[in-house]
Amino acid sequence: MTRDSGVVVFLSRMGNIISDCDTCLRMERGTFFDPSIETLDRKDLDALVDERVRYTIAYAAENSPFYRHWFAEHGIRPKDIREHEDLLDLPIVSGKTLRENQPPLTSEFMFRSAPWEEIFTVHETSGTSGTPKSFFLTWEDWMRYAAKYARIFVSQGFGKGDRVVICASYGMNVGANTMTLAAREIGMTIIPTGKCSFPRRILESYRPTGIVGSVFKLLHLAERLTSEGTDPRETSLERLVVGGESFSEEARAYLSQVWDREVYNTYGSTEGTMCGECRKKQGLHVPEDLVHLDVYDPALRSFVRDGECGRAILTTLLPPGGRCGSLLINYDTEDTTVVMDRGPCPCGRTHMRIYTPQREAETVWILGTPVNKVDIERGVFHPDSMQYLTGEYEAFVYSGDHGSVVLRVRMEAKDSARVPRDDVAGRFLSSFSRSKPSLAPLIGDELSVIISIEPPGSLELYQVKGRPKRLVDRR
Repeated sequence: MTRDSGVVVFLSRMGNIISDCDTCLRMERGTFFDPSIETLDRKDLDALVDERVRYTIAYAAENSPFYRHWFAEHGIRPKDIREHEDLLDLPIVSGKTLRENQPPLTSEFMFRSAPWEEIFTVHETSGTSGTPKSFFLTWEDWMRYAAKYARIFVSQGFGKGDRVVICASYGMNVGANTMTLAAREIGMTIIPTGKCSFPRRILESYRPTGIVGSVFKLLHLAERLTSEGTDPRETSLERLVVGGESFSEEARAYLSQVWDREVYNTYGSTEGTMCGECRKKQGLHVPEDLVHLDVYDPALRSFVRDGECGRAILTTLLPPGGRCGSLLINYDTEDTTVVMDRGPCPCGRTHMRIYTPQREAETVWILGTPVNKVDIERGVFHPDSMQYLTGEYEAFVYSGDHGSVVLRVRMEAKDSARVPRDDVAGRFLSSFSRSKPSLAPLIGDELSVIISIEPPGSLELYQVKGRPKRLVDRR
């Protein structure tokens, strides 16, 4: 089959994934991109998921070299996997598993689940923990990814005629391209700057209504605009979308205050999660018809109940007849989350909602307690401290004497000579103690917390290329 003919076939059979574009453009803002899917009642949604689980497992057995071997090795009969609950009995695969089943360790990419003539693009993760993981996307994959992001955009109030600046890199990362394809389905215009360092004229000439970037990119943009004589609150932007990293609610509140705009949260990955917050801001909606998500606690070696924290485990879901470049079953994202609710959201969507995932790579263990960079960020962005601080921070964990631990937090000040240091430190310690009650009684004894206020531009992270780690374990 040629790629062009494949697209024709795909578009003819994927009507339940991408709604007819004309219908999408006629919808009012803030409603639904695909109401027939997004508002399915729980019984029908579960039945749809089960149908796709069966097809996905059969597709994996036929098209994925890794899963053919994996099923045989673990004594799994694909035809026995009938519903999503059956996935709980299957082994979990990890990023390490992917790396062990691709060059240079193997002669072929064992997770590639479509022939090369169907592969549209190739992608890699950053490779910060070793050889980058490789992922392959067919055109069908791209359209499913676009459907996920289109739902998110519409749920946040975007619609036909909106103009959105994308401050995310276009390259091996799929996020920026996915949002661009999603915009096409909605009728939005994308301004693909790729970075937040674009000139002020972009805002003045094109008058965008939305912008996508990280918390710190958008804070830096606001600071630069202010220094150039433009009040961020007076720009044409109507809403901000934060993606690419976890953040604290305190950071969101401050960003919202600086811009005087609503700030929405999204979460995505090359693996295809793509979850997003709607205008009600009561958790991130999971596109359950396209990706199945369970939560697993590695310490207990079992899946956990809704409401309990654990690792997000995802499974690609394909509609009957669908194709996929890199299929994943029970894949450990190494991000932690909580299933908040499977009931209908006040926005009308019925797909389950999860707590904002936190990256495992941004978590360190201190005296038996996990501490994420978000736990540090809460104290930094205390509302009474932000009149003195820029929001930039970095934290380091060191070994102390006799088994003790040292946590050093460095905060950047707007003017380090004018900061009431004791007050800022006290607010941080109070916030950190509330966030980590198990560590609170150890502060000052087994745990030393050292807080320093630094002049602008003096943090170590400014010397790091790319996105810096804000919580670093140096033990």
